[in-house]
Amino acid sequence: MRENTYEEKKKKLEKITEEIENCEICNRYKIGHLVAGEGKLNTKIMFVGEAPGPNESKTGHPFIGRSGKFLTKLLFSIGLRREEVFLTSPVKYYPGKRALNNEEIKHGMLHTSKQIEIIDPKLIVMLGNVALKALFPNERFKLSKIHGRVIKKEGRIYFPTFHPAAAMRFPKIRKLM
Repeated sequence: MRENTYEEKKKKLEKITEEIENCEICNRYKIGHLVAGEGKLNTKIMFVGEAPGPNESKTGHPFIGRSGKFLTKLLFSIGLRREEVFLTSPVKYYPGKRALNNEEIKHGMLHTSKQIEIIDPKLIVMLGNVALKALFPNERFKLSKIHGRVIKKEGRIYFPTFHPAAAMRFPKIRKLM
């Protein structure tokens, strides 16, 4: 199978962004700007979070708030820069100050799955329970039990870890991360 060129990937991702912008279901929950995701298109590492926060919603860029700054520090500590990975979430709009429901997570994964297919990372780091539930909807994983354990599925490596926001809130989780 032929790999997509950078330009082909860019065009395909732009099409998905357009689909999300016009999606009735996504727009039902819409607050602020769309945060489709961003980063290196030819990366081998993708980070999947939960949903944009208020800062992300204002700018359209993922992981730029307090937890995003913490994630950037974590990446730097292992020799990576944000620009070297792709950052996204299953839910592409800020949900407000409420928990995400299963339907919007499941629906958001329709778009995120397409992004994963286009970028074709070898490693997907799942940041938090929502990402874990989104990528493994038929499993009953408990993040606290499988944190840091590699999951191999369909030629990809999945790495479950805590969300940076949880690590900032709880010193015990920060130490585990």
